[in-house]
Amino acid sequence: MSHPIQQSQHIFTQTFHSRPSLTVYAPGRVNIIGEHTDYNDGFVMPCAINFGTAISGTKRNDCIWQVYAADLNETDEFSLNETIEKSTQKWANYVRGVVKFIQERCPDFKQGANLVISGDVPLSSGLSSSASLEVAVGKFCQQLSDLPLSHTNIALIGQKAENQFVGANCGNMDQLISALGQQDHLLMIDCRSLETKATPMPQDVAVIIVNSNVPHDLVTGEYNTRRRQCERAAGFFGVKALRDVSVEKFKEKEAELTALDPFIAKRARHVVTENQRVLDAVEALTNNDLARLGELMAQSHDSMRDDFEITVPQIDYLVELAQLAIGKNGGARMTGGGFGGCIVALAPHDKVDAVRKIIEDNYEKTTGLKETFYVCTASQGVRVV
Repeated sequence: MSHPIQQSQHIFTQTFHSRPSLTVYAPGRVNIIGEHTDYNDGFVMPCAINFGTAISGTKRNDCIWQVYAADLNETDEFSLNETIEKSTQKWANYVRGVVKFIQERCPDFKQGANLVISGDVPLSSGLSSSASLEVAVGKFCQQLSDLPLSHTNIALIGQKAENQFVGANCGNMDQLISALGQQDHLLMIDCRSLETKATPMPQDVAVIIVNSNVPHDLVTGEYNTRRRQCERAAGFFGVKALRDVSVEKFKEKEAELTALDPFIAKRARHVVTENQRVLDAVEALTNNDLARLGELMAQSHDSMRDDFEITVPQIDYLVELAQLAIGKNGGARMTGGGFGGCIVALAPHDKVDAVRKIIEDNYEKTTGLKETFYVCTASQGVRVV
């Protein structure tokens, strides 16, 4: 399978019988630590990965967008001169939503285009194929008409499209890392101020992603339930978001909140401690302390399992296997929204085969599901090719 960039360019030439004049590429992401903290105004630490979405296209001399999704073999057509309505095709709404909100911001944006989309982020894996598509569409629009949009603007427009047009209540992490990622770095993002801090990946450490292949779809209820529980917890503490509650403040009021609603207390405990773990992880990485980072990743996983209750037995098992193989030289945890999806592990390159082998030997035998194993590198964010 060729890279999405070559793929989109090649298919564009075949479909539209001319060379594309513009190609953009936006990566997917994996979150190393900081789960379900983004919509609580907290801290996250993802990296962009070497899987993503490419869009190749040319201007048209009208206001029509003619879009071909190469991987799905589906097309969409809409006009930038009319109110952009929802499509019955789910993928098309990510495109339409971004264009709609770019027009809201730049009302003169009416430039039509022919475009081909191709990506290699595994769908429904929790590696953010949707954010990578949104950010690629935003960058394509920006380049097409030279719009005054920063990469942070593009990310927030992508998030808005997903929240208000597609209807998935995500935070802003996925779009921000796809837009702002840096080669060979993890990016600590403050989801309130949108400030970022690039932290170098330790030398010789691989980012391993293992997809449990437990099917899941986050547009469903559990994710939105967790958000509501977090909002209620923030209300209990009298703050704008759980970001504003320190671990000490939480402990002071923990018994009172537990008496009131034990579930909301557990959800809040996860978010409050997870925010602290992200800050501690930055320090561990700065000191090149992989053992400490591994401890923090393990605590993060236990917290998602026991307090936030978003893991499933297959994911817990994958994490256990990876941790066994890695020992003290790194760590593993569930990553993404939960209820399936992937685990992420950081381990020295010479441990990758051991992690692969222990999972290969045990996971399918025990769960009846076959894992998919990816070794990734921390990559650059959205770019023009």
